[in-house]
Amino acid sequence: MQALGIDIGGSGIKGAPVNIETGTLLAERLRIKTPKGAKPQPVAEVVAEIVRAFKWSGPVGVGFPAPIKHGVAMMAANVSQKWVGLNADELLTSVTGCPCHVGNDADVAGMAEMAFGAGKGQGGTVIMLTLGTGIGSAIYYNGHLVPNTEFGHLQLKGVDAEHRASDAARQREEMSWKKYAKRLNEYLNEMEKLFWPDLFIIGGGISKQHEKFLPLLKLQTKIVPAQFQNEAGIVGAALFSQEK
Repeated sequence: MQALGIDIGGSGIKGAPVNIETGTLLAERLRIKTPKGAKPQPVAEVVAEIVRAFKWSGPVGVGFPAPIKHGVAMMAANVSQKWVGLNADELLTSVTGCPCHVGNDADVAGMAEMAFGAGKGQGGTVIMLTLGTGIGSAIYYNGHLVPNTEFGHLQLKGVDAEHRASDAARQREEMSWKKYAKRLNEYLNEMEKLFWPDLFIIGGGISKQHEKFLPLLKLQTKIVPAQFQNEAGIVGAALFSQEK
């Protein structure tokens, strides 16, 4: 069975058709820059462009950087505030002409890793963190998702953790990998104190460079890169398209 997975991020919107029984991409992913300001209509038009590029007419799953309840965006940190209170399912379905199902981006990325990747078969508490424009979080207990966690907004030294430890923060402040690892370690230590997880999975674009910073971390919890790396959001969104 196939579904189109689309991952909406603060800097790029990317998608590809996915075999949801194996988690494999069925075509090379297409990435389009997120429209400036990331307002609803321009973002929806990019999603429609991706749908048309793959000549897609079936179900579409979409990962979105906000907590989503019954298709409605509840807040907006790295996209326009105009999304807040908007039914993203209805907007994207209307613009694309395909049935769209929208979920939190980190939650759906976690779905891919738990089904086919680094979290497959892992019991206990698994925390997936996506490090990109912000920090997305997904928490699974014995394979079951606790949806819409927003631990990128955990306060560290008086600011949201994502303003200190996201990949965007690393690039903005031109941090060395050593300095970045120290920042990330502070954040992960706080997450350990709160949840005592059995496994951390690190996703997002930075996961492609995991060998530069993961070995520098000093944690009690096992930590691994996402096997799907930056494609976890696409694969997970495709899986999410089937959720009721």
